[in-house]
Amino acid sequence: MKAVKTARPRGRPRDETLAARRCEEILEVATRLFATRGYQDMDVQVAADALRMGKGTVYRYFPTKRELFLAAVDRAMRLLKESVERAADARTEPLDRVEAAVRTYLAFFESNPEFVELLILERAEFKDRKKPTYFVHRDANLGQWQELFRALIAQGIVRETPVERITTVLGDLLYGTMFTNFFAGRRKDSTAQADDVLDVVLHGILTPVGQRRRTKGKGTGQ
Repeated sequence: MKAVKTARPRGRPRDETLAARRCEEILEVATRLFATRGYQDMDVQVAADALRMGKGTVYRYFPTKRELFLAAVDRAMRLLKESVERAADARTEPLDRVEAAVRTYLAFFESNPEFVELLILERAEFKDRKKPTYFVHRDANLGQWQELFRALIAQGIVRETPVERITTVLGDLLYGTMFTNFFAGRRKDSTAQADDVLDVVLHGILTPVGQRRRTKGKGTGQ
């Protein structure tokens, strides 16, 4: 019997990564436009023109402007997570991982102020959402950091404190610092700022003498 020849598919081979790359391209441009124009004044046609593609192509990936915007915010938080985890994973010591995470977090928003604009816009335009995107991602990633602090407590490096309390205080401090930098227009380098945060958080502001006096005062009800 003669071997049956298999017909070759015509045209270029299918690019399996095209959709993902196209989404990233659209979201990158949309992020910049939402940040500069605001939500209400950013028309999808403007994004399509900037991308040199048809408006219908944008809608094929993101059916509404709302979905496009929320996907842009979600992308920002995904990039933050990837940056922080990449920096932390390059370290082996637990405290070094915490330090790397703090430094990367502050540097990330310093380098990407447009992401801060998206967080502000989401709160202003979508108050109906039960939980903003930032906190959805933060809560999903807390577990690994709480486990790290549990290990530090077990090693006697961090004092006995509920890990939920530690991650909440540290997370709120970084979140507030990020917004303060943005609104106040601080020019302090993120590296120097991270030094300040880490010094105060890890070493505190009281000397051993101050800590003893505070403990004694609490004991006497003063």
